[in-house]
Amino acid sequence: MPHTLASLAHHSALKLTVLAGADRLATPVRWAHASELIDPVPYMEGGELLLITALKLDAEDPETARRYVRRVAGAGVVGLGFAVGVNYEDVPQALVTAAEEESLPLLGVPRSTPFIAISKAVSAAVAADQYRAVTEGFEAQRELTRAALGAEGPAELLARLAAHLKGWAALYDASGAVVAAAPDWAARRAARLGDDVARLRERPAPASSVVSEAAGDDRVELQSLGTGRRARGVLAVGTGAPLGTAERFAVHSAVALLTLTTERSRALQEAEQRLGAAVLRMLLAGEPDHARAVAGRLYGGLLDAPFRVVVAEPVAADGAEGAESADGPPVLDALADAMESAAARTGEAVLAVPEGGRLVVLAADGGAAADACAEHAAAAEARFGGQPLPRGRTARAEAGRSGEGLAVGLSAPSGPRDAAHAYRQAEQALSVARRRGRVLVEHEDVAAGSVLPLLADDAVRAFADGLLRALHEHDATGRGDLVASLRAWLSRHGQWDAAAADLGVHRHTLRYRMRRVEEILGRSLDDPDVRMELWLALKTTAAVTEPYGGGTA
Repeated sequence: MPHTLASLAHHSALKLTVLAGADRLATPVRWAHASELIDPVPYMEGGELLLITALKLDAEDPETARRYVRRVAGAGVVGLGFAVGVNYEDVPQALVTAAEEESLPLLGVPRSTPFIAISKAVSAAVAADQYRAVTEGFEAQRELTRAALGAEGPAELLARLAAHLKGWAALYDASGAVVAAAPDWAARRAARLGDDVARLRERPAPASSVVSEAAGDDRVELQSLGTGRRARGVLAVGTGAPLGTAERFAVHSAVALLTLTTERSRALQEAEQRLGAAVLRMLLAGEPDHARAVAGRLYGGLLDAPFRVVVAEPVAADGAEGAESADGPPVLDALADAMESAAARTGEAVLAVPEGGRLVVLAADGGAAADACAEHAAAAEARFGGQPLPRGRTARAEAGRSGEGLAVGLSAPSGPRDAAHAYRQAEQALSVARRRGRVLVEHEDVAAGSVLPLLADDAVRAFADGLLRALHEHDATGRGDLVASLRAWLSRHGQWDAAAADLGVHRHTLRYRMRRVEEILGRSLDDPDVRMELWLALKTTAAVTEPYGGGTA
């Protein structure tokens, strides 16, 4: 326990007398300091017992005494010790009255007690308190170490830490989800801190922050776990008051032990990742039996039921240098963390493999990992108001700045023997996601709707512009409307009368125009491939200003 004014007053060797502020004697004393300055405040830090003889202070003047006491009390001085029989035979009543008015403890120090004796007593008590804190901290460290090495691991460590702090403790994984808490009710409290945990995880480890939701709430301290640029987890502790020395030592020990556990788990995860990469290569090479043998119990359950293949890539501005962690692009790390954490909470197997700047995941169809992928993508889409991510170089830069920067393709449910086909499906869906400016596209959705949104590509537009350029140049001279005529003719499937009626011209005029189109392009409209290319070129250029849709060729 910290040394208090009461312990000094009851110290038999000091023989101190309480003259004022008896109801404030439980106040801790950080130090004892003697000063005869008229204004000692600039040299105080707060928490001191100030010892005086009033050598320069007119302690008998009520106004002077009142001003002096008010000044030192405002600076955090916890008490005054007045030497009796040195400059005054007794403690002046004006000083006693001023101390009572400020509720500042005033102790009478007999002539037989030197100030140095009081300073030594306080110093010894402070040293004893520090020794006690260190001893308790070492004992807490031993208990926490035994808990960390036990069968229950982090759960038991959190229980011991919460008991030592007389509060609660919770552990978050790399995705920000609560994985353990002690006591059990603390999980609800910890869940309310999701935004604070997310902000801390964005800072390089190690990092910490103190949060409190409202007046009267417990004091919560967050500590990131890990040694790399990305936090591997977060420890939260809640107490009714700021942490003392022993409690702080215990928290630091817990952080160190959990970091070691996390880094050890990370090494195991990297080994599992290498094994998973081998399993994936065998599946894609058409060797499901070998893949199953290598997967063993680690991934074997995943291969026994339908799974989906996820292929994800970061989306960044052209030429921009994305900020990558030691493991890969942060957007891919976040997706992998979300899927792996969801799978871990349900005991579900999931295979996640970084592959040349992209992430490939095998997740059980309808399982927690697949759901987490969809939720992660939905959250990214929601930040753009549920609209497709903008396309183009500027838009991609905007998406990267806003924290999206992700495109995901999801295959249809498949099995080990069709893994290569499912991988191609996921790649096709990924390509469509990038072209459509979406975060996530499932392969089942690729064939849905019109093919025209797939033409929203700079290379396709360049082809369309080049194919139709000669016709546009002809029309610009005022010698006919070949582009509109070609569009009407194709939209009417080559029916001369219907197309001519749409244009308001004679069918012979339309026939002449189509011959001019053939002459200018050097291509025959009797060729169905030529008609298809021209129709798609027309739709591609029209899509810049018109909604997708229109007639059919």
